[in-house]
Amino acid sequence: MKSDVSRPEEELLGDYSYYYTLLQQTFDQMNDKPMETPVEEEGKPGVKTKGLKEILSSLLLIDEQEKSEKIEWDRAQEEDKMMLEVNHKKKTTAMLDCQSEFREIEDAMDESNRVRKRKSRVVTNAAIASVITTDSVDGPAAQKTTGAAGPQRRLWVKTRSTDWWDKCNSPDFPEEEFKKAFRMGKDTFDLICNELTSAVAKENTMLRDAVPVRQRVAVCIWRLATGEPLRLVSRRFGLGISTCHKLVLEVCSAIKNVLMPKYLQWPDDDSIRMIKDEFLSISGIPNVVGSMYTTHIPIIAPKISVAAYFNKRHTERNQKTSYSITVQGVVDPRGVFTDVCIGWPGSMPDDQVLEKSALHQRASNGLLQDVWIVGSSGYPLMDWVLVPYTQPHLTWTQHAFNEKIGEIQRVANDAFARLKGRWSCLQKRTEVKLQDLPVVVGACCVLHNICELRNEEIDPELMIELMDDEMVAEIGLRSRIAMKARDSIAHNLLHHNHAGTSFLS
Repeated sequence: MKSDVSRPEEELLGDYSYYYTLLQQTFDQMNDKPMETPVEEEGKPGVKTKGLKEILSSLLLIDEQEKSEKIEWDRAQEEDKMMLEVNHKKKTTAMLDCQSEFREIEDAMDESNRVRKRKSRVVTNAAIASVITTDSVDGPAAQKTTGAAGPQRRLWVKTRSTDWWDKCNSPDFPEEEFKKAFRMGKDTFDLICNELTSAVAKENTMLRDAVPVRQRVAVCIWRLATGEPLRLVSRRFGLGISTCHKLVLEVCSAIKNVLMPKYLQWPDDDSIRMIKDEFLSISGIPNVVGSMYTTHIPIIAPKISVAAYFNKRHTERNQKTSYSITVQGVVDPRGVFTDVCIGWPGSMPDDQVLEKSALHQRASNGLLQDVWIVGSSGYPLMDWVLVPYTQPHLTWTQHAFNEKIGEIQRVANDAFARLKGRWSCLQKRTEVKLQDLPVVVGACCVLHNICELRNEEIDPELMIELMDDEMVAEIGLRSRIAMKARDSIAHNLLHHNHAGTSFLS
């Protein structure tokens, strides 16, 4: 019987059981009776020792055959394993070779692109050189063709119409029309241009002429005044959209750096005395140096900290999701800003905006002693902040005091109404990025001050009604000294006939 090493172990054991059984029976018979010489009887064979030898020899042959087959099987397995490893190495080598070929192809393509770009630049420079050479050779002839307009326009600059701006820039353009377009007269516009010339002027280049200073300033002021999209600004001034956007940011930054230190600053001692006298004549309240108000500027939903800029009160009132930043401002009796704090998220109440402002830091350093800044009920009563009474069931004295406080508050309210009315970009969401918005709003405040100081009247049609909800501060009383001082002021107003109650005396 031939053994098969690939067959299951149980099947092999079943094949050998016959031999083991036969061998066991033979040994048992040998133990029962002595071994005899084999004798053959007719028709009936006896037990023979020859059969035992044959069985043993068969078992030995089977065992040897199994060992040889197992050795052959192991050798075949090892050969297969070696073959797999060789094939794997060949595949890996082929993949690496393929990758290296791809890299060589990419390097060749990159080098080809670099050569092509280099050739293109050489051709462009040669064309420019030929144009310059032609201009220099022509001489007077070139001047005749170009005239006062300067060098001829390059071929790669798109031609746009500048008729509207040329008309506005003409000396014959009516003053009223100019003021309606730019929210200021020609003299004020010229003043701003002269102040900003050193900061915004650019030199002509070999590729194109620089945009003149007056046109740069005009693009910015028109954009702030109308709030029109950049594509419409581009059409009016004959410039590219990206150029207009860049000019607006550049001029606003120049206004902040050059004009803000001059036209928007905290008053000096002499100015403070004049401001106190003017507010005293308005309300009868002494030592008032400013009227404070906080408004909101709508913005597009930011990509980060969306919840912080969410304006819940505007959303509920307008039934439209609103996001905003805050602008806190202090004005003098003429409505000129003396301090601004711009850019805190619209979800912050007025008292928190005040705490984070430079004005609060100035007061903490002791620079606002013995003076009052009047605010609404959204601010807390502090040693330097005077606010109206907010508790229910006011006395006559408290009610009269609130009326006089309201007269000072209206100064700030009207100033912010003129600010937003004059610069319409503050009334709607703008295309300016959130990080650039404080510079733009700050420029609007500076331009507002220049117009106010130069008595530039605003068109009544441009005036708007502020829609900022006032809320009572969470902690309204933060100083007992200020509380006693407010009671004393209210008492003096009533008994010195400054509260409109002289008929009671």
